[in-house]
Amino acid sequence: MTPEEFRHAGHELIDWIADHRASVEGRRVRPDLEPGDVISALPDAPPDAPEPAAAVLADLETVVAPAVLEVQHPMHFGWFPSNASLSSILGDIAASGLGSLGISWESSPALTEVEEVVVDWLRQLTGLSPEWKGVIQDTASTACLVALLAARERATDHAQASGGLVGESEPLCVYTTEEAHSSVRKAALLAGVGADHIRLVEMDPETRDMQPGDLARLIADDVAAGHRPMAIVASLGSTGTTAFDPIAEIVDIADQHGVWVHADAAMAGAAMVLPEMRPLFAGIERADSVSWNPHKWFGTILDCSLMYVRDPDHLIRVMSTNPSYLRSTAGGEATQYRDWGVPLGRRFRSLKLWYQLRIDGIDAIQARLRRDLDNAAWLADQFEAKSGWEVVAPVRLQTVCVRHRPAGLEGDELDAHTLAWVRAINTSGAAFMSPSMLDGHWMVRISIGVESTERAHLERLVELLDAAVVA
Repeated sequence: MTPEEFRHAGHELIDWIADHRASVEGRRVRPDLEPGDVISALPDAPPDAPEPAAAVLADLETVVAPAVLEVQHPMHFGWFPSNASLSSILGDIAASGLGSLGISWESSPALTEVEEVVVDWLRQLTGLSPEWKGVIQDTASTACLVALLAARERATDHAQASGGLVGESEPLCVYTTEEAHSSVRKAALLAGVGADHIRLVEMDPETRDMQPGDLARLIADDVAAGHRPMAIVASLGSTGTTAFDPIAEIVDIADQHGVWVHADAAMAGAAMVLPEMRPLFAGIERADSVSWNPHKWFGTILDCSLMYVRDPDHLIRVMSTNPSYLRSTAGGEATQYRDWGVPLGRRFRSLKLWYQLRIDGIDAIQARLRRDLDNAAWLADQFEAKSGWEVVAPVRLQTVCVRHRPAGLEGDELDAHTLAWVRAINTSGAAFMSPSMLDGHWMVRISIGVESTERAHLERLVELLDAAVVA
């Protein structure tokens, strides 16, 4: 493809994207498909000859687009807001167009230094002190893994430089709660902490927050048993119920034993750009590492996860690699982001944030987040006032967890009822929500935060819910 051919095809694709976004509300949220439908619509073998870009765009329109779950739809309330603001898409296109190679400062000085600037902008906007230094990872799952690798090496005095974990006589332990994201357990396992040494701390039965007293007890028991506490992963706005572990009390306990504290604020971290919401995160300044995803509620297109550490020198020592072919004439004056995470090669992810912040502006982003918080409070009030409905978890941010409980229906029958009505709405394509387990029984999460979701869409959702539970 020549630059001129690219110019023509690119204009057509941009027009298609703009039209798709403008008309998204008129489509189903969830596609009406069965597994294999997309495969059957595509050729079995790759093309032998070049095809015109127009033919590829036609298949994008007729085969691909109808088979995506429209997470940009204003009636999408599943999992978490996965916004992809058009301003950040421009940054993503710019990054792809530049095609920069991010393996060292020399391979793309702009890639490194724009990232340094942008992550510091977000540090300032979220109220973290200048002590914190940041990097863009792909997801919070990777950030958690990197944090636990750093925690492991601190707990073992850099055992990776000698005998590794096989040379350690004391088992390492990680502490979190049942409410933590599944990636926490996965990261602990990948960091070499066996499943037998992942401790689930008791939670407050109403808020689902970690109980500091039980955390202290578990750590004391492990120390007495000859085990070594390695890390605590605190959920700040958990996926299931937006639980907030008491980070200040957790750090107090961790400091007594030299335990690393990682604050996982994957979705909820966006709320830190609102000064009035920062009390929810009180104590985060004393953690060792923090991660949150602008590619969720904040509005940046996937993938873009911010990770901050208070001791970047330790992280660099753990993650650094310096083969001869990557030696830099910049020496120690330049940041080498390959030493801040797992991959060597990096995309120019910071351009997505750079474009979004400059084109949309933080005032507009803050206004949208406040709108979503107001809408969640309004929605919770509607359910509290309705007979048969209950809000089953505190509404701290933009997620409302509900259950419909007909008189006399309990246990497995109530679970079947819950799954039936949420499935009916999801398969209709009119809206989408994600069910989840809470205390062993099903409830439904309504996660508000799509850019285009307004109060009228929530009013429509209430109508759909009322109709579904009596159908």
